[in-house]
Amino acid sequence: MTEQIPLPDLSTDKDFDGEFFAPIYTTTVTVSGGIARHGRASGRARSADGVLDLNLRMPAELGGDGQGTNPEQLFAAAFAACFHGSLSLVLRQAALDPAAISVAATVAFGRDPGDGGYLLHVDLVVKWPDVDPEIAAPLLKKADSLCPYTKMVGQGTPTTITLTS
Repeated sequence: MTEQIPLPDLSTDKDFDGEFFAPIYTTTVTVSGGIARHGRASGRARSADGVLDLNLRMPAELGGDGQGTNPEQLFAAAFAACFHGSLSLVLRQAALDPAAISVAATVAFGRDPGDGGYLLHVDLVVKWPDVDPEIAAPLLKKADSLCPYTKMVGQGTPTTITLTS
């Protein structure tokens, strides 16, 4: 018999009353090696705990061999998973079953018309069979306000860049 892992307490209330960012989980992924074109790198991506360990490759559309994953695929997977998690939390709190929902994230890599550099565009599509759009709309809005990836895209994310030797 498989024992079910208990879910953590669900909280979307303002149960944190601080002035500063309070990290709950931190991870590090290092990318090394490979070649770089179009402002993008191939090589190897490895998490500090070794759970993520994969080869990065340029997609065929950008002149690569397409024989590995690329940053846009990883970002799309992370974004879809994060929004799916936020929406699932909101649904469980509303006494709704999130089992039927799915989230697809499409990430497009292209030129930034503002500076000639590069830019990402993200489209999220939530598949939720047989839901009334009037019921779904406020729940999607709440999930959007909770999801750190949508916050990052909309508000930006504090970033530090440090050079070491």
